[in-house]
Amino acid sequence: MGSSMGSEDGTPAHPTPERTAPAGTAPVARDRDSEGRARNARPRDGLGRPLPYGARGVPRQPEGVVRRPEESVAEAQRLLDEGKPFHAHEVFEDAWKSGPEEERELWRGLAQLAVGLTHAARGNATGGARLLRRGAGAVEEWARGAGGRWYGMDLPGVVAWARALAAEVERGEAGGPVDAAARAPRLTGGS
Repeated sequence: MGSSMGSEDGTPAHPTPERTAPAGTAPVARDRDSEGRARNARPRDGLGRPLPYGARGVPRQPEGVVRRPEESVAEAQRLLDEGKPFHAHEVFEDAWKSGPEEERELWRGLAQLAVGLTHAARGNATGGARLLRRGAGAVEEWARGAGGRWYGMDLPGVVAWARALAAEVERGEAGGPVDAAARAPRLTGGS
């Protein structure tokens, strides 16, 4: 792995750009890592929306956690049940990035479902429905070739949930943003 710590004269390899500040105030340095990627250190609400600096937010999911598949399912379900689909998506994203190549489409599809629920809960019917359908398609396709190795998940039930919620949100039957906790899927089936 190459280093991007800086140049020989000590200047950063990726200078941190400044954000535009309101007239009469000093620019604020952007929160970036050593590669220049945004850290998104602003506090977030339960649906992952950024809050003003200094506001009390919901603790973020740690990134890069390697879990056994069953642990990923259990942790994501806990977060979904708490009405935190954005945070559940981060758990699925960790599984997708750290798991075996042949499982990446499963975890990516589940992450898309969680983001679709996030958008529906934020009131974005179009984005929510689109991501719910895309995730459902990815999960369904992966399940066809998985030979029943679903880590205890009821994937046909999850796919049916996603498609039904997408249709409801798209038709406006939800009456606005959905309640993320009340509409969370049961990944392992049952109630």
